[in-house]
Amino acid sequence: MSNTTPCLEFDHVSISYTRRLGDGKRSTFKAVKDVTFSLDKGGTLGIAGESGSGKSTLAMASLRLLPKNAKVEGTIRINGTDVNELSWGKLRALRWTEESIVFQGAMSSLNPVQKVREQIDEALRIHVKQKPQYASESARAKRINELLADVDLPVSKGDSYPHQLSGGQRQRVMIAMALACDPEIIIADEPTTALDVIVQAQILNLLKRLVAQHGLTLVVITHDLSVLADTCERIMVMKSGEIVETGESANVMTRPKHPYTKKLASAFPTIGDWSSRLKLPDYTAPDAPGDQGRTSRELAADGTPLAELTSEGDAKDAPIFQMQHVRVDFGSKSSVVHAVDDVTMDVYPHEIIALVGQSGSGKSTMARTLLGLQKPTGGDVKYEGAIFPRHKELKEFREHVQFVLQDPSGALNPKQTVYELVAEGPRIFRMDDEENIVYQALEEAGLSPASDYVDVLPQELSGGQRQRVVIAGALALHPKYLIADEPVASLDASARAGILALFLRFKHELGMGSFIITHDLGLAWNIADRVAVMYQGKIVEDGPAEQVLLHPQHPYTRKLLSVVPSHIAEEGIEEAEAAETATVPGAADAPAKVAAGTADHA
Repeated sequence: MSNTTPCLEFDHVSISYTRRLGDGKRSTFKAVKDVTFSLDKGGTLGIAGESGSGKSTLAMASLRLLPKNAKVEGTIRINGTDVNELSWGKLRALRWTEESIVFQGAMSSLNPVQKVREQIDEALRIHVKQKPQYASESARAKRINELLADVDLPVSKGDSYPHQLSGGQRQRVMIAMALACDPEIIIADEPTTALDVIVQAQILNLLKRLVAQHGLTLVVITHDLSVLADTCERIMVMKSGEIVETGESANVMTRPKHPYTKKLASAFPTIGDWSSRLKLPDYTAPDAPGDQGRTSRELAADGTPLAELTSEGDAKDAPIFQMQHVRVDFGSKSSVVHAVDDVTMDVYPHEIIALVGQSGSGKSTMARTLLGLQKPTGGDVKYEGAIFPRHKELKEFREHVQFVLQDPSGALNPKQTVYELVAEGPRIFRMDDEENIVYQALEEAGLSPASDYVDVLPQELSGGQRQRVVIAGALALHPKYLIADEPVASLDASARAGILALFLRFKHELGMGSFIITHDLGLAWNIADRVAVMYQGKIVEDGPAEQVLLHPQHPYTRKLLSVVPSHIAEEGIEEAEAAETATVPGAADAPAKVAAGTADHA
């Protein structure tokens, strides 16, 4: 450690929350337990852990942003100053000028009724006393332009509202605001959660460049160890409020010591790592790479082979969906966006398909078209061999094909219990034996015993449990097929693994296939039989998962794979060559579609 005063220091810090119970008593929960660490000026530290590990609580405590029911013990110092001893005025001066934070949810953190330029200007105006050089409106305007350029945004984006920007652009605005008053320390709390792989790489590269250019001290908080390995010199792993491992990034990633660190490292699979391919908790790993010719084969625990599937489905199966030259356009005659552009594709009933691509590529529009929620501009969508059902047949179709939404918090009524939420579908379709159906669906979705969950409200559940409730609501109707839009985008390691295991179990135990929209190529390697790659409304590559992910043919697929961890052996795949990228216009930063209904969920 350096002999100089640490830039950021936590000295035996413990943080607890006190809650008042219904009977007037109080309960205390200890979120952080005796944490000690320090970070020198210009250093980069990654804090890893799942939801509830205490990592975000640490970040909030450094700026005294915790709620009133939080009690902080120990000492937190910024450049030698004890944060907890500062007066309100001095604390306000310290925020943004010495330490600032990039919050996780850019859309919820930005003011929806203010333009980007106005929001950055506000941060500068509030701290004019500490930064007198920005006292004049012209000086602030110049500074805002510099900040937008620093985060690789056109100056014109300053006149946009947050909803007019893509997820990656909004996150860049958050970083620009954090840089506004030239702070020494920046804390980035889950800065890339739910962003697609290329935008994630861009944000991480931006953070690294800003650290190098401005000498920033950076703390990155996330549940994804690969993000930290690519950004930070050191990694600190937290579990249940305690530090369980710390060390150089390369050592923690490649030679983790603590079982929990090993669990985190394995939760996000490396493409080409056969130990994570089609793996279920109840099944052994698939065959080793030397047996790759037998596509996607799994062995049951007793050694009995499970059914083999290829991209064409079982020989006896007819497609459940057929898309023939489907086109979906948005906009006016003078400005048309081809959200889905001449897509022809067969979907088989017992296969898991992963549709991958960047935000704005048309994935969610394609899913809505399959569900009958979006009428195609041209071409045909067939379900079980017939042109898409209408009127009376549509209700039966809704029962047989269920949709799993991306955001469980938005999908679930916060005032209804889990029982009421899952029972809604069976009631609409007037199914008999409602209670048994609800309990069975909860058990199938991994909420066991169901009796522990039926009277619970959504806000009393974790993110992974809420997603399971959404899936249980779909299973209650005994569907033939599931369509899921980014089902694990915002979930931490264990919740992600649990949800993906569900989709595999549905396939092998219930014979139910899934069409999963995702930007997560690791998910595709984990569970997909088949991968389709979508770019600017077109399917540019489609085939068995091993073929597409290990031997990609299209430059855009290569571009996607170049920014994720992989064991791809084929020479030239690990890095997308400049010549290849040039043949895919805008692959590095595809423009966001802001026309209503055209943008995929980030």
